[in-house]
Amino acid sequence: MAEEQESDLEDDAQRRAAVRDTYDRIADHFASTREYAWPEVEAFVEKVADDLETDGNESAVGLDLGCGNCRHAELLADHCRTVVGLDASRGLLETGRERALERGFAVALCQGDAGRLPLADDSVDVAVYVATLHHLPTRRARRDSLDELARVLAPGGRALVSAWSTAHDRFDADEGFDTTVEWTLPGGETVDRFYHIYAPDEFEAALEASALEVVTWELSNGNCYATVTAAGGEPQ
Repeated sequence: MAEEQESDLEDDAQRRAAVRDTYDRIADHFASTREYAWPEVEAFVEKVADDLETDGNESAVGLDLGCGNCRHAELLADHCRTVVGLDASRGLLETGRERALERGFAVALCQGDAGRLPLADDSVDVAVYVATLHHLPTRRARRDSLDELARVLAPGGRALVSAWSTAHDRFDADEGFDTTVEWTLPGGETVDRFYHIYAPDEFEAALEASALEVVTWELSNGNCYATVTAAGGEPQ
């Protein structure tokens, strides 16, 4: 049994490393296609920002988990004293650093694993975890990342979590499944990217099985979105 568990952990680590290497490879081109924040994220950040101002929280900490080129960290920086941008890909973090310098916003960048966040318990007031969960290659990794998000959320803190779903027009499936989606680089080279495509009820069940508590959730543009808080915490 111990050997089997060790083998599973090794496989998990290797598959996570493969995802990281994929995004290092396509980082510059990928970031160039991700200029604007998603409207769902804008609406979430604006709502949370209003609540932070109402509560007089002038030292809020924001987290962009799976930050890529920091387009969403930029939103958080308008309302939080401190913003952390975390991504597994060093290449994507470099594009985030360039964006922050060009646009004049502050973000503390960190290369790390979404399943083992290098942050203290109860340290984050608002988090954006968008279009990243579905790239984690195993159920264990996805479960660990949701529990880690719950661990770092402060009492009353909130996060927006999203994942691609079977409700998208390009998929014809009722149940969640693993797949790869090609990314085409300039010149025509294609690179496979791992996705776990969630069925909407699977996404909701995964959140409910984690240490997070769902406040609201919806389908929008083929993605599942959920506003969550740490279980047992009072939403702001």
